[in-house]
Amino acid sequence: MAMAARWTALITLQAVWACLCQAMQHYPSVWGHYDVCKSQVYTDEGLTWDYMACQPEATDMTKYLRVTLDPPNITCGDPPETYCALENPYMCNNECDATTEELAHPPELMFDFEGRNPTTFWQSTSWKKYPKPLQVNITLSWNKTVELTDDIVITFESGRPEQMVLEKSLDYGRTWQPYQFYATDCLDAFIMEPKTVHELTQQTLLDIICTEDYSRGYVWKYDKTVRFEIKDRFALFAGPRLHNMASLYGQLDTTKNLRDFFTITDLRIRLLRPATGATMVDEDNLSRYFYAISDIKVHGRCKCNLHANSCVFDKDRLACECEHNTTGPDCGRCKKNYQGRAWSVGSYLPIPKGTANICIPNNLGPVIRPNISSLGVANRNQDCECFGHSNRCSYIELLNAVICVSCKHNTRGQHCQHCKFGYFRNISAKLDDERICLASVMNGYL
Repeated sequence: MAMAARWTALITLQAVWACLCQAMQHYPSVWGHYDVCKSQVYTDEGLTWDYMACQPEATDMTKYLRVTLDPPNITCGDPPETYCALENPYMCNNECDATTEELAHPPELMFDFEGRNPTTFWQSTSWKKYPKPLQVNITLSWNKTVELTDDIVITFESGRPEQMVLEKSLDYGRTWQPYQFYATDCLDAFIMEPKTVHELTQQTLLDIICTEDYSRGYVWKYDKTVRFEIKDRFALFAGPRLHNMASLYGQLDTTKNLRDFFTITDLRIRLLRPATGATMVDEDNLSRYFYAISDIKVHGRCKCNLHANSCVFDKDRLACECEHNTTGPDCGRCKKNYQGRAWSVGSYLPIPKGTANICIPNNLGPVIRPNISSLGVANRNQDCECFGHSNRCSYIELLNAVICVSCKHNTRGQHCQHCKFGYFRNISAKLDDERICLASVMNGYL
């Protein structure tokens, strides 16, 4: 009997271990990865699904972008030009010719394989029309919401610009807001005191700063890059070596404007003044002055609202492969017949697997139906979430969503969470601040 009992216990232990191993295969190996959307587990009712928050792996996002230049004819080579080296104005044997492959410098060379010899790069026309400003907008578009996970790094071959602005858009390029200003003299260029990312705190993380760290003009071996420091900002919550990602994810989960800060649909690099290497422009050697970029790095992941662990690129578009009965490019709504409760973004909390907030079938729970006897009646069963910019809502049956009506304070959107065209987000203000959207002043420097 004792031997039989031991064998029974051993078999039971082996079964439990097998179930545990099966579950662990589907479980995130490191806190904060959120790379599994669901796993099968044994419960009192038998084998069932356990759902968890999930997101795609971070990757090189430059593989999926579309680049546009403004003005469109700013690339060198048409007509052919000869350039002088910035550090040596008498060395003027660099040619740019759009009709000859080895002498052409088209925009796609900003994103090709690095490490080639000689280095490949995009190059602008020279500053032949001085004193008229030589200014270029380089716009990177994904047609998809993207969450940044690493520093944005731009490598210049011409000397780093003396004035430059990095901007972001959250609405596919309709409106823009500054990410960071760069200048050799921030006060002179943008009427801003110079600051570095290391001076930021958790409370000032969303401040827009001007830095002088990346604007020296000459081409030195280690002075070619301009950065927007994502990881240094992450480190304010996750620690200097990003060892406490749980803390960072907790902050992203509970602070919407923090998550929005690292979310983009488009980036725009505004080159406002090229490197000159001196206080005065040498008008006798204007072929020295131009922009040239050999590489742009943008590392991130598709934003899928924690409802997908993969993102596919099909027909020149990125789209999340949605789980949790959600659908849409960002998994931003419930599937048909799965609207038993209102759609919700997944949650990173509780650590380590988060909360999936899955969409449930219509017959498994009551769908919230507000009082809609008139267009502007607020939902009596859930709050009118408009961040204080409206006190009226309307239920839209087709979307199964409550929409804020008549947003004030220059806001717009389902929850009055976006800025109207011509206004930009004051990212140092909370979403319920009446000054969340400020009139755009960006036309003043371009």
